[in-house]
Amino acid sequence: MRVPRAWLVVAVAAAIGCVAILWLSRTYTFYFDEWTFIITAPDWTLSSYFEPHNEHPSMLFKAVYAALLNTVGLRTYLPYTVVLLLGHLANVLLLFALVRRRAGDGIALAAAALLLTLGAAWEDLLWPFQMAWLASVAFGLGALLLLRSPSKIPAAAALLAASLAFSAVGVAFAIAVGVQLLLTPGRRRELLWLAPVAAALLAWWVAFGRFGEHPNPQPGLANLLVDPLYAAWGLGQSAAGLLGLGGAFGPPLLVAGAAAIGWRWKRHGADPFTIGVAAGLVGFYLVTGLTRAQLGYQQSGASRYAYVGAVLWLILLSDAAQGLPWRGTWRPALVACVFLAWFSSSVLLFSFAAARTVLMQRQVADYYALAAMRSDPCLDPAGAVDPLVMPVETNPAMYYRAVDRYGDPRAGIPLLDRASFEAGMRHLRKTGC
Repeated sequence: MRVPRAWLVVAVAAAIGCVAILWLSRTYTFYFDEWTFIITAPDWTLSSYFEPHNEHPSMLFKAVYAALLNTVGLRTYLPYTVVLLLGHLANVLLLFALVRRRAGDGIALAAAALLLTLGAAWEDLLWPFQMAWLASVAFGLGALLLLRSPSKIPAAAALLAASLAFSAVGVAFAIAVGVQLLLTPGRRRELLWLAPVAAALLAWWVAFGRFGEHPNPQPGLANLLVDPLYAAWGLGQSAAGLLGLGGAFGPPLLVAGAAAIGWRWKRHGADPFTIGVAAGLVGFYLVTGLTRAQLGYQQSGASRYAYVGAVLWLILLSDAAQGLPWRGTWRPALVACVFLAWFSSSVLLFSFAAARTVLMQRQVADYYALAAMRSDPCLDPAGAVDPLVMPVETNPAMYYRAVDRYGDPRAGIPLLDRASFEAGMRHLRKTGC
């Protein structure tokens, strides 16, 4: 199904969508894991950039964050959100290009629309700290696009390296690329281009990655037993997320999605590209489960994972959608189904954006509490202003050092949550003072 000026349509729609998300998040501020970087950034050395964030390689991510801290600082959150949304915009356009090449304009537009306002992945669209994951997806999609031409395999390998240097999400795309080359006759020798990337990742893990912090409880051998269920639940939740659904809808939609792909493969054969993407999708959740399954199989349905899973699901389902009857009266019916899925997902995103606005007011109240207690003799040197919203802050002196260097995050933001402000003051006072 051809659409006149499809590139222009998707570019304009994606730009409008990103501007809308920017407007919804205009009152947001630095939150949770971001303070891990902010508080420690004054001490960063060259080796600090190679240290993992949790289990993730984060070299390029830390470089981008350091550049932002040392230019705009903490006085405004807007540039951080813009960087996040530039990554999202790139992913929408890259997904459109990849799907369009295989399934045509109409299906590619539908895939781009579903990704644009993916409410199930609200965490990746509303929290700038997730710029690392979106960058990994962007470089991974770029590698898949370049892989079509054998002459561009060195560039594809370089993009995979960049994807992995932002976060371990790049592993999904490395699997997809590797499996595609392995299954393509005459291209197996090109796997040698991936050897330096694999060697660099292994060297990083030996020198730095194995010392990364894991969530409590720690992963163990039991993860191997839970991992299949963990992966299956995550696959179902990311599939359901395309419709703005989740929970109990996940398992049946996983079955439906797998059946659609299997039907396509049975009728037209499974090519190395789609097998590679399917391997990357399943591999993403299996690899994640090795370090996270101890938190419970439902943890794989977290919104931050939905974005990665949805991108790979959309590639696979778009390929299967070629077999649908896109002519006659079927066309408006199918377009209506896509619109309903997009609308449901967009409403979900709006709901999470509104709820997060309230959470950000609590975070701002914590800033005001820290500022108010700075010169108070009753300030506890080990005071934690808010273990739920700002768990990293367990040493007020580190916070004050960061804001002195990078600027006051309260700039231009009023105090609205008085209850959280008073609670923060109590948390920062010495007992009995």
